[in-house]
Amino acid sequence: MNTIKYKILGLCICLFVFSNNTQAQKKKTAAPAATSYTIDGTITGLADGTAVELVPGATHSSESPIAKTILKDGKFTFTGKLNEPRFFYLIFGKNKGSIAVMTENAKISVSAQGSVSTQEGEYISFKDVSVTGSKSHDYYKKETAFRDELEKDYTAYHTKESNELSKLIGAARKDKNTKTADSLQNLPVWKKFEADEKAFFTKVEKTTNDVITKHKDSWWGPFFMMTQYSYFTPEQKPIYEQFSDVAKKSYYGQVADKDLNPKSLIGTSVAAFNLKDKDGKPYNVKDIVKGKKYILIDFWASWCGPCRKEIPNLKTAYAEYAAKGFEILSISIDKDEKAWQKALGQENMQWPNLHDDDKVSKSFNVKAIPATYLVDSKGVIISDNLRGAALEEKLKELLKS
Repeated sequence: MNTIKYKILGLCICLFVFSNNTQAQKKKTAAPAATSYTIDGTITGLADGTAVELVPGATHSSESPIAKTILKDGKFTFTGKLNEPRFFYLIFGKNKGSIAVMTENAKISVSAQGSVSTQEGEYISFKDVSVTGSKSHDYYKKETAFRDELEKDYTAYHTKESNELSKLIGAARKDKNTKTADSLQNLPVWKKFEADEKAFFTKVEKTTNDVITKHKDSWWGPFFMMTQYSYFTPEQKPIYEQFSDVAKKSYYGQVADKDLNPKSLIGTSVAAFNLKDKDGKPYNVKDIVKGKKYILIDFWASWCGPCRKEIPNLKTAYAEYAAKGFEILSISIDKDEKAWQKALGQENMQWPNLHDDDKVSKSFNVKAIPATYLVDSKGVIISDNLRGAALEEKLKELLKS
């Protein structure tokens, strides 16, 4: 009996030793983790010598390329090192076309068929795009697949009839024919369009928040926050606060933090700038603010809920203090000028409204909206982010009778 026990014990020991030796052998033969990345590209359809740039993405600022090369025999290569996965754009032909690549320390292959179009300005389009070798890229595609469904939803409710009606309403607003515009907006087809649009943006908000919250404990959370929002508003601060310390300390966690809490410009001077109004007429900011004691420069957008909610407060302040030397200059960062024009017609703001050229907002380091800067007669910023009661109190203090 004891002999049998010893045999079983010996077998167990042998199996244990064999198992450990096998694991040790696996560790010895396993390939070490990559400490750098290589992006090898193969692009057909584009001429040799076409410029290729590697440009950081997933930020709310215009980024400079971190590396440049050219196509040679349809191929290019970029190499480097990363502390954690990063999102980059491969920019071709001096910003004429791009391919997104989630990059990590690995050997990554990118292939695509490019073509150059000269319609409405020269640009490069790609098809049959393939990115392999990056697990982060595969995961990114998987987690953002919902965008395809959203695009289908968007196309579905933008019917030919609703598009034509939108043009008619826009034309009526431009001609200041309020009666006709109101009549068109009361049509059943437009009411249905507005209901469908509201449902669409509700779905966008839910899917956006879902993918961010799902990843609140890793760098993916703030990364998705950066990619799902083109601009931040104060409403996004609670989203950021839910992230773990690990997520907040990650590269994209720090980028999101800087965007949500931009550096103060109080005490700095505002540079002169020119922008256009809704009719395309250029205005010099010096002409607008000439003779004014205090100017509130207000950055907003038609799609920004908090911005639109603040407009009644601005109207109250304007009515109270405009005669005492107070001026408001609203600057829209809307990419869609038609949406901006529509919002102007709805809000009926009585002060100057201009459209951002993407440079002025950057000079003010605008990362989140609404963003307001109170400027004195010398062009110096004396306060920022004044809204509601805080703005009223400040103006009361400055413009005492």
